[in-house]
Amino acid sequence: MPILTATNLKHTYSHRTILDGISLSVEPGERIGIVGRNGCGKSTFIKCLEGIIAPDFGTVALAKGIRSGYMQQDPKFEPGETLRSAAETAFAELHELHRQLDAVYREMETADGDLLDKLLKKQERLEQAINAAGGYSVDHKIDSILHGLGFTDSQFSIPVEKLSGGQRSRLALAIALLQEPDVLLLDEPTNHLDIEGRIWLENFLKDQFPGAVIMISHDRYLLDNVVTRIIEIEDGRLIDYPGNYEAFREIRAQRRLTQLRAFENQQTYFKKEQAFIDRYRAGQRAKQAQGRLSKLSRMQDQRSLDRPMEMDSMRLSLPKAERTGDIVIAARGISKSYTRDDGTTLKLFNDFDLLIGRGERWGIIGPNGAGKTTLINMLLKELAPDGGTVVVGSNVKVGFYRQTHGHLNLERKVYEYLQDVILKEVPGAGFSEQQARDLAGAFLFSGNEQEKQLKALSGGERARAVLAGLIASAKNVMVMDEPTNHLDIPSSERLEGALLPPDEEEKRPGYEGVLLLISHDRALIDATCDHLLILDGKGGVEAFTGNYSEWNEKHQAKLKLAAAGAAEEKARVAEQDKRRKQQEAVKAEAAKAREQAKPAEKAGQADKAKPAEKVKKPSNPLSSWSVERLDERIKQIEARIKQIDVEMGSADVWRDPARCDKLGAERTRLAAELEPLEYEYLARTS
Repeated sequence: MPILTATNLKHTYSHRTILDGISLSVEPGERIGIVGRNGCGKSTFIKCLEGIIAPDFGTVALAKGIRSGYMQQDPKFEPGETLRSAAETAFAELHELHRQLDAVYREMETADGDLLDKLLKKQERLEQAINAAGGYSVDHKIDSILHGLGFTDSQFSIPVEKLSGGQRSRLALAIALLQEPDVLLLDEPTNHLDIEGRIWLENFLKDQFPGAVIMISHDRYLLDNVVTRIIEIEDGRLIDYPGNYEAFREIRAQRRLTQLRAFENQQTYFKKEQAFIDRYRAGQRAKQAQGRLSKLSRMQDQRSLDRPMEMDSMRLSLPKAERTGDIVIAARGISKSYTRDDGTTLKLFNDFDLLIGRGERWGIIGPNGAGKTTLINMLLKELAPDGGTVVVGSNVKVGFYRQTHGHLNLERKVYEYLQDVILKEVPGAGFSEQQARDLAGAFLFSGNEQEKQLKALSGGERARAVLAGLIASAKNVMVMDEPTNHLDIPSSERLEGALLPPDEEEKRPGYEGVLLLISHDRALIDATCDHLLILDGKGGVEAFTGNYSEWNEKHQAKLKLAAAGAAEEKARVAEQDKRRKQQEAVKAEAAKAREQAKPAEKAGQADKAKPAEKVKKPSNPLSSWSVERLDERIKQIEARIKQIDVEMGSADVWRDPARCDKLGAERTRLAAELEPLEYEYLARTS
């Protein structure tokens, strides 16, 4: 049964229709990704689902008892709150229940009779509600989620008004996750998360969050690993695709191919009709030609199909970059650190060596604040290191995509800006207006959009224009600092295609120069980089040869090995503690036995004259064993038990019931044999 339904939603801004009669039904536990070009109405749609925006027409309904939760892009917090106290607002309902329960306890102090019975029933209801809302374990949940999203304990006491925009967005995400609604609505949850934060969010949504998830995201790996259904919003309509993002791409490519064929067939029909009209316009069939002209004009105005933009080719004729020397950048022993506001020192990296050769592609990853941009600025000699040297090779021409675009002439149109860039960077290239328009089209600017001035573009559109100019500027070293931050998925994929290396089999020209890419976009790094620099935020830097997937596989294996080692150490400590307690118990038992034996010993001395009765002692087979033999046998049994535990931890053993039973029986027998040996050993050595 659906827990959320949206029926025939329509919404317009000014004269533009954003949502044109779309409907959606959400089942419990579903994972839905919403995709589409920037400005297509994704955020409007999700705000309609939450009730933040009232659609012009249509309804949104939640099933009875179902709660929805929404991550705000621009969250508001109460002044004076700290980061942690703001996170606790997710449990406002739980805190109110606690207050009510405290009030009940106070009333019960003086109540009796029927009133006391009523209060006892109210207490029971409140305690049940408290347990259902998280009980008394919320502190652990808050700490766990804040840590997962990249906050440290030292940041918990920071006032919310001093948080950066990115930190406020992450706090809003934490609150949404802590509320544990039945339907979680997320609008670009990864915008300010580093790679570790994105992986944590993936695992949380996939393995821990029980409710349904509807999220807008441009992170292709997140969509691949979490969602099982993709909703695309296009031209005000909603198109539903089963599966994750990879499945969506395949199905959509087939759909786009069908659209392209329909467009080409229509264009062929238009040309044939126009040829007939031109041929017979002035002859005996002029009347027929005029009729066809009227019909053709109506079709072109009312039923003309658009060419699917994503089908445009990236095989553009662009200026070629000059060849660099074999060594492009060489850094030896470089170090950099900063003094924090509290007087402590933040070490970014220390005594670090790096050699970048011609044609290499380096992805630079690490947590926020680890020094990725600082490292790039040092490698380009825009910032001096605290120690060490940097040498830039011969004939190096750097193109740098930065987060800000203050250098732009905002009065220029898109195609004019691209012409200006090429003519400035490559004066002899002779870049024509048509070539500039082709380049703009390759970066998903339609005909009308190419006429827009840069000042009229959105942040994402302006980023696309800058990237298009940079790609075509004949630079042999391309440096990009978070280039996909404001890009939608089609734009990110178009950038990815432009940065790919040349491929003769696919007849792809590609980019031949050096690439230095700072990004949290794992899909982009994976596709375009063959080397990685990994900064850990604690002064460590790792250089890795291979793509992101190869590094991540080894990294995750290391983490699992470390976790297994930690678990083994914990088990060892627990076993030692258990052994110590057993020894203490044996000693206590022996001391007690000696105390109990003293009266009997005194009585025996008084009755020395009496002939002693022979008492048959129970036989102890271990009494004849030496201490050394006892110790040796204990070690043998413990070693075998440990070996059995390792074997039983293997998946192969659990697939073999007979072998599993045999090992279990052997372990039980050995444990039974071990106990009397330990008691005998401890009794003799204590």
